[in-house]
Amino acid sequence: MKFIELTLGSYVISHGYDNKNKEVLQHVNSDTFSKKLVAVSRIKSVSEKYILTDYTDGRWIYWEYKESFDEVTKMLG
Repeated sequence: MKFIELTLGSYVISHGYDNKNKEVLQHVNSDTFSKKLVAVSRIKSVSEKYILTDYTDGRWIYWEYKESFDEVTKMLG
């Protein structure tokens, strides 16, 4: 399994949808960034602000990251 090292901060967890089809989000704010190893297979999307990863129980996590978009693109290349 391939991993990349990222510096991640605050994140938003998507727990799915309620009975009115509204997305259930949990915002977790962090004042600092921490280095983490992330399995490339868990990365689903990268934007200029967030990296979207899946979680083992079906949730989705939108992580803020410190690296530039171009740096992440090169790591994934």
